[in-house]
Amino acid sequence: MDFSLTDEEKAILLKTARDRIKTDLGLGKPDYPEPTDKLEQICSAFVTLHNSRMLRGCIGNIIGRKPLIKTVLNMAHAAAFDDPRFPALSADEFDRIDIEISVLSPLRKITDINKIEIGKHGILMTQGYNSGVLLPQVATEQGWDLNTFVEHTCMKAGLRPDAWKDPSTEIEIFSAVIFSENN
Repeated sequence: MDFSLTDEEKAILLKTARDRIKTDLGLGKPDYPEPTDKLEQICSAFVTLHNSRMLRGCIGNIIGRKPLIKTVLNMAHAAAFDDPRFPALSADEFDRIDIEISVLSPLRKITDINKIEIGKHGILMTQGYNSGVLLPQVATEQGWDLNTFVEHTCMKAGLRPDAWKDPSTEIEIFSAVIFSENN
């Protein structure tokens, strides 16, 4: 996938995500738009929910295994109901949530953290059975510099903040096409 999406494709994905959550909440029947060929390609994605600009749920997959449209359907449900950090979304919250979708590029292994560009790259940090991922927008939203971003990714993986220096730690980066109902 070339990681560009038309405005129409972004709108299809956002409507699909919102319709899935609406249907799961029992607030109506889905009216899913017809996907384009590009949306049928295997691709990874995250769906993030915000309520009053506060994180309300975020679930995704780092490795694409299904067509993008199906990934968004599944991740929208998971972000609303399966994020262990939050209670399941309630029907009275539905009209207040904003949906953001991040469509990810393939992972690229690096050994030098200076290859990470804040705001452009997300990080997957893995050591043994521990792994953690932060999307590209997290560092920008939090105002983090490179070292802080890398350290927080290590901590998300359940590792020491400086675990990225350990040769047994694998660092992979990715970029994302990020869009929401607010842009």
